[in-house]
Amino acid sequence: MAEPIIRLEHLTKCFGSGEDQVHALEDISIDIQPGEIFGVIGLSGAGKSTLVRCVNLLERPTSGQVIVDGRDMMSLPDRELREARKSIGMIFQSFNLLMQRTAQDNICFPMELAGVPRRNAVQRARELLEIVDLAGRAGAYPTQLSGGQKQRVAIARTLATNPKVLLCDEATSALDPKTTRDILRLIQDINRRLGITVVVITHEMKVIEEICSRVAILDHGRLAETGTVEEVFASPKTEAGRRLVYPDGVPPEVLSTAADRARVVRVAFNGGTSYQPLIATLAIECGVKANILGADTRNIDGRAFGTMLLGLPEEGAEKALAYIRAQKDITVEEVPDYHG
Repeated sequence: MAEPIIRLEHLTKCFGSGEDQVHALEDISIDIQPGEIFGVIGLSGAGKSTLVRCVNLLERPTSGQVIVDGRDMMSLPDRELREARKSIGMIFQSFNLLMQRTAQDNICFPMELAGVPRRNAVQRARELLEIVDLAGRAGAYPTQLSGGQKQRVAIARTLATNPKVLLCDEATSALDPKTTRDILRLIQDINRRLGITVVVITHEMKVIEEICSRVAILDHGRLAETGTVEEVFASPKTEAGRRLVYPDGVPPEVLSTAADRARVVRVAFNGGTSYQPLIATLAIECGVKANILGADTRNIDGRAFGTMLLGLPEEGAEKALAYIRAQKDITVEEVPDYHG
């Protein structure tokens, strides 16, 4: 395996001091490989944005190491740190465009700061507008652009310095679902075309499943679990993971009526091509009528992932469990005293 382009080792970030001290991040260790799209997800307050700001040292960690492209970022003098940051692009939820500049001039801005001649900067800006599919909007001001177009300009501006890493901090949170999909496809295309490593910070599982290959789940500043998207979706190992993969839990009224007469099991679909026949087959093959208490399944590259919570009648439950365990690409676990 190649040397990680980003390595976080025992990263801790505290705010404040004494009794008022808050541990935003605690002992986080993550490796991110060159060219991958890596997701970081967690609920509000999990520490996601603090983590991504530690990668380029917009927030300086309290302890631990941040190594990007072989450089120990925390040991770099200010001048070298500013130079290293040029290889780490960042896009935000709020776009951060200069309102008095056109789309083209917004893209030229970081090149101006770097001393690139105007003619060269304009040529590069036009190339980048082509890449983000905004060639006809070079002269438009931010107020004349939609949210999705603003984010495309922001992405193009970030690419102007030829970064090796692109950090996306809730970059689609302010966009509608269709525009979100378009922006995610653009990020994916940039990753494939330019080989840029992408780190996606989000609270939305659908963003992770859309483009990420691996994911880290943060929970109250700690790393709950990490793995491939398929692994985490198929069988989350922690309660934090289960909350995200199965966000709605089980309605209490359903559990209250099912608990006295059923054994609750969680079925995980681990990449098979079809999961719909399972319930019908249980009834036909085993004579067991399973009650679907809830489900959160999804299709990734034509394969089924996710979980389904079933209530199995006590009589026939063992037969049903044996049948499910025998199926390919499906795992099952009992969920005693599950309350969502």
